[in-house]
Amino acid sequence: MNNNFGQSLRMTIFGASHDSSVGILIEGVPAGVHLPAELFTADLDRRRPKLHGETTRHESDTPHIEGLEDNQTTGAPVRITFYNSNTRSADYSHLVEHPRPSHADLVQRQKYGEEYNLAGGGIASGRMTVALVAAGVVAKQLIPEVAFTTELISVGGNDNPTTFDATIAEAARKGDSVGGVIECRATGIPRSLGEPFFDSAESIIAHLLFSIPAVKGVEFGDGFAGCAKRGSERNDRIIDAEGHTATNNEGGINGGITNGNDIVLRVAIKPTPSIVREQHTYNFKDGAISALTIGGRHDACIARRAAVVVEAMVAYALAELKLRR
Repeated sequence: MNNNFGQSLRMTIFGASHDSSVGILIEGVPAGVHLPAELFTADLDRRRPKLHGETTRHESDTPHIEGLEDNQTTGAPVRITFYNSNTRSADYSHLVEHPRPSHADLVQRQKYGEEYNLAGGGIASGRMTVALVAAGVVAKQLIPEVAFTTELISVGGNDNPTTFDATIAEAARKGDSVGGVIECRATGIPRSLGEPFFDSAESIIAHLLFSIPAVKGVEFGDGFAGCAKRGSERNDRIIDAEGHTATNNEGGINGGITNGNDIVLRVAIKPTPSIVREQHTYNFKDGAISALTIGGRHDACIARRAAVVVEAMVAYALAELKLRR
């Protein structure tokens, strides 16, 4: 199982939803970076379930940080661990023979063997994103010049923010789920990050974004909408010697290299596969399609809590690219 990413800033994610802990090991963090535990609080709180339609599983999410001296990095690997305490593995026992539609239950067992622990979704669980958020907090300390604005811009196909809570609540009442779209804007981007081909800025950022459970699409700048325009109306005209442009349809990246304008991207989050509503799907024990009712505690819209995870992975990608340069 390959749980690693990065060349200059290397991270390894560990644990699983119902293991004793989950966490992240980060190598390549320069010495002298200030990383007190309270630095993680704000972003971890953004991920925490609080509203109607969100999971009732509550963990303390207290980061236990190793590899520091007087809250400063020393050049040694930084290990951040979160201990799990609020698990209910029995809710998942029947999914071994009756896997959830559109979830990773079946493919994980096919790949890793019959003994693989599916409780809570294993390593494919949204629980793992607490480690990604922590990695993002570390990354942000390496790119202090960059500021982020990240928000949920669509829920269930509706782009009116005043209705998001009601849309999610309605899906929860019906035992169903909805997806959403998250937009992330990063300002203060250094120029010349990224390479033209396999290590383009888009490639590195998208790689990490697609590592987030439930992400099904990523677009930069005007994305797919730009395909309906002509070049004469879409091209970003250069307006000064610094390379700033009148528009930003490219989303801050040309030819795989950052151009100094804001990086703007959007991420599509699918509806949560785990729903209360009865579904009819293949039961491997019976050898036939039968009704499946899923227990456990799940979000009716995981996109609402995923915004900070998206931001974290964009930050990590930018920190990785900056250290490479």
